[in-house]
Amino acid sequence: MISPTLRAVFLMLAGLPVLVVIAVAAPELWTLSAGWIAGVLGLMLADTALVARAADLDIEVDAPPLLYISGSDPVSVTYRFRRGPVPGQVETELETNDLIEPPPRKWLKGFRDRTHVADYVLTPLRRGTGRLERVWARWKGPLGLVTIRRTFTPQKEMAITPNTRWVKDEAVRLYQRDADFGIKMQIDRGDGSEFDALREFTAGMDRRAIDWKHSARHNTLLAKEFRTERNHNIVFAFDTGRLMSEPLRGVPKIDRAINSALLLAYVSLRSGDRAGIFGFDARPSVTSNLLTGTGAFPHVQKLAAELDYSAEDANYTLALTSLAGRLERRSLIILFTDFVDTISAELMLENVRRLTDKHIVVFATFEDEALSSMINAEPAEPEDVSRAVIADTLLQEREVVFRKLQRMGVQIIETTPEKFGAELVSRYLDIKRRELI
Repeated sequence: MISPTLRAVFLMLAGLPVLVVIAVAAPELWTLSAGWIAGVLGLMLADTALVARAADLDIEVDAPPLLYISGSDPVSVTYRFRRGPVPGQVETELETNDLIEPPPRKWLKGFRDRTHVADYVLTPLRRGTGRLERVWARWKGPLGLVTIRRTFTPQKEMAITPNTRWVKDEAVRLYQRDADFGIKMQIDRGDGSEFDALREFTAGMDRRAIDWKHSARHNTLLAKEFRTERNHNIVFAFDTGRLMSEPLRGVPKIDRAINSALLLAYVSLRSGDRAGIFGFDARPSVTSNLLTGTGAFPHVQKLAAELDYSAEDANYTLALTSLAGRLERRSLIILFTDFVDTISAELMLENVRRLTDKHIVVFATFEDEALSSMINAEPAEPEDVSRAVIADTLLQEREVVFRKLQRMGVQIIETTPEKFGAELVSRYLDIKRRELI
């Protein structure tokens, strides 16, 4: 796209007083007026011929597949002129969607081999799917009378997830901390319940593992060797409704839950189990198949980024019924949700009870720090006492719901955000150790 610059406009306007005088005082000299206009237009045409056209510029975008909340990542854009004179300066800008803070403009100078690689910094504002909408490039002719504009649509989408760069290191640390002493995690034999092989009994082995029938047949003591069972189904069910979208210490609860769930997802995939994502508010929103292998972890991150915030209340009946219909075998379901009173929890309790008939359910939520701070605050006015009494009543109702869940066989995780991820991993390893799934 070609457009005149302000210099061209001012140059045209500079001859306007002379043109008016000629039109009033000497109309017969109108050719001078036409000559001025034609001269300016001729300079603009010459400026256009001396500069590279928009079609001569190729733009390539190298964007990361993932962006992390509270972090910044670079994106490289390559500008290459195929032919024509290379401009001395090119003004560029990246246009993003609402989830990414637009990077500042860049003025590019010094093209080498007709190419310039510019690095921009992308800073996500919230979780979701970020997009690079357009790349704008603009340059002027050598006379500064025309502007050439090139617009490129890269069609680049990037999943924006909670900052999980530490997930792998933290997962390995927690995994090894909970390992049995003397057993390396890459060796699964000798620890589990699934029969693997027979081997000759040696000193130090568990005598209860001796297979007397085969020992009598081979006239030597043989012991059974077991291995850890794999391919368990781990389903992360996220309530993305109004309560989970509320901030906790400045970060939405759902983001904190996803961050901890990704930690457990990496541990479970590394252990040989299968992990799946299920999100819901008033209706199921994100559903995935069960994924296996550590290579599937980036896909799990992408699915977690699709869990959007919602202002609607969770529909447990529709969501949990749909989830139960998708699972064909016994699974570990980790339900990330929250509630405010016993009335709002009744439908949740009824539908969780149906899940416990076939599956093992872990109810994961955060401590209500706001209520605890009201109770522990030193009362300075009568309103503070009333506030503390109401908060204590709400906490007691919360405990009633937890006791009902425990009587159903549901395991409860209620802790602070700092301990949430470690508690999830420890509970998962404990469930596997007790062979509950």
